Amino acid sequence: MSVPELIRIVSRDSPMALAQVERVRAELAVLHPQVRTEVVPVKTTGDKWMGDLSAVEGKGAFTKEVDAALLAGEADLAVHCMKDVPADRPLPAGTTFAAFLKRDDIRDALIHPGGLTLDELPAGTRVGTSSVRRVAQLASTHPELECVPFRGNVNRRLEKLAAGEADALLVAMSGLERIDRLDVATEVLSAEAMMPPIGAGILALQCREGDTDVIDTISGLGHPETHREATAERMFLHVLQGHCNSPIAGYAQVDRSGELSLRACVFTPDGKTRLNAHEWAGRLDPATLGTSVAVALLRQGAREIIDGIPH
Repeated sequence: MSVPELIRIVSRDSPMALAQVERVRAELAVLHPQVRTEVVPVKTTGDKWMGDLSAVEGKGAFTKEVDAALLAGEADLAVHCMKDVPADRPLPAGTTFAAFLKRDDIRDALIHPGGLTLDELPAGTRVGTSSVRRVAQLASTHPELECVPFRGNVNRRLEKLAAGEADALLVAMSGLERIDRLDVATEVLSAEAMMPPIGAGILALQCREGDTDVIDTISGLGHPETHREATAERMFLHVLQGHCNSPIAGYAQVDRSGELSLRACVFTPDGKTRLNAHEWAGRLDPATLGTSVAVALLRQGAREIIDGIPH
C-alpha cells in the first residue's frame, strides 16, 4: 500500500463534529505521522433546519452534504456519528465504511441546574429533548414529566437551558465528552434506565470504495470489538426498516470473554407499548445476530408499530 501524503476530511461544521475530526486527526498522526490532514467543513440540512427532522429526509439530513463532498472528490474521508447514518437504506453507492473507532460512552446524561436526579424531578418539569427515543422512554417511566422539543448542537442546547427554555436536559455522554463539558452532567443514566440509540458513541469513517490507499491507511484506526457491535446494530436497524420518527433503542456489547450480545426495544411514541429482545451471538456472525433480534421484535408486532407512526 502507498500511504497518501494528504487526507482531506469532510465534516459537519458544528463544534462537536469538528471535535470528532480532531480525534481522528490525532489518532491518525500517531499511526501515520507522515500523513497531512486538512478539514473540509460543510453545513448540512439538518444543522440549518430546526424543525421536525422527518420534514427534511430524517437522519439523512445530517449526512447528505457530507456524502456529496466525498463523492465529488472534494474530500477523501468523512467522519460520521454512527447514530446519524440512516440504516433503512444502504450507504451511498461508491462509498464504504473503512473503520469504526473505539466506542465512546453509550449512556445519556441528565443536566439539571439544581442538581436533581431524574427520579427527583417534580411533576411538570420541562425536559429538553427532540429525540423520539428519549420521549417515548420518559413517557413510559416518568409520565409526570413534560418533554419540550430541543434541537441544535450540545453547546446550543446548554445555552437554551441556561435561558430557561427547559428545566432540565437529556444529552449523550459522548457528546459532552467530545466538547469537554462532562462537568455539567448531574446524573449519568444507565443503559437500562435510558436505552441508547442504535450506533451510540461510535464514530464511523467513510471513504470512496476505489480509494484503496486511503482505506488501507485509515483501517488501522479501527477497533475490532466496536466493528462487531456496529455491524450487529446496523443490520438490526436495516432489517427493522426503522425511520427517524420510530422510537427504537438498543446496543450490542462484546463482554470481557469476547461474547457478543444485542439488546433492543421498539416503543410506541407514547411509551405505552414496549417490545423487548435480547440475544447472544454464540456462533452467529454479528450481522446474523442483528437480523435475529430484529426478527424477534417483528414477531412481537414491531412492523405495525413502526408503520403506524407518521414520517
